[in-house]
Amino acid sequence: MKLSYANNVVIVTGGASGIGRATCLLLAQEGAKVAAIDVHAEAVQAVADTINNSGGQALALTCDISDPEQVKATVARVVSELGAPSTLLNIAGVVKFCRSEDLDVATFTRVLNVNLIGAFLMSQAVMPHLIANRGAIVNVASMAGNLGVPYGAAYSASKGGLIALTKSMAKEFSDRGVRINAIAPSGVETPMASVPMPKDANPDVIRLIPFTPLGYAKPEEIAAVILLLGAKESGVLSGALIPIDGAST
Repeated sequence: MKLSYANNVVIVTGGASGIGRATCLLLAQEGAKVAAIDVHAEAVQAVADTINNSGGQALALTCDISDPEQVKATVARVVSELGAPSTLLNIAGVVKFCRSEDLDVATFTRVLNVNLIGAFLMSQAVMPHLIANRGAIVNVASMAGNLGVPYGAAYSASKGGLIALTKSMAKEFSDRGVRINAIAPSGVETPMASVPMPKDANPDVIRLIPFTPLGYAKPEEIAAVILLLGAKESGVLSGALIPIDGAST
């Protein structure tokens, strides 16, 4: 099925690597105008260059999505250079695994600022355009958000908050035609998958993290689901949490 992204402006946070990069490349194949956002300037520019050199249209933008002023300026630039966005894909995320008694407030706050507050700030800034275009938001949550992951208190809290944010905003904006959904992947073959557990982590506790024989997903597999949820072909699907975890949960 061909999705109706041709000439539509789509904003992708975390576009420099992993799921974000795969999503940007897949969007370009569907004919979208891609606004790739990340804090890693060179890496996100490389993604945009790949798209532009292949005949697509992409704009690389460096932005800390936890900073309200940077978010506003970045969205304004997207509108100025590409046009008004019809879709926002909140993919950017950070993770830190450690014993909860060792988790400092600065780290806890940084994880929430990027994973939860950043997604909210982006949604808030883009919302007027999504209302005008009857557009969509897809938030990348995690299995950790509805199940909990040991040694991942900040990450689990941020993703749980993102799931609740998705459901709340989906109801609030349903009368204005904006659809908002979330996905909850388990393990994905990205740089985030290599973030270590604490050295003194109890193996019996780590085994409480469920995985099935289907194993880790590829970024492209997650990207395909994101595109479907963000497309008009998804109809009235809104307020949903779609697990992509090989039946782990």
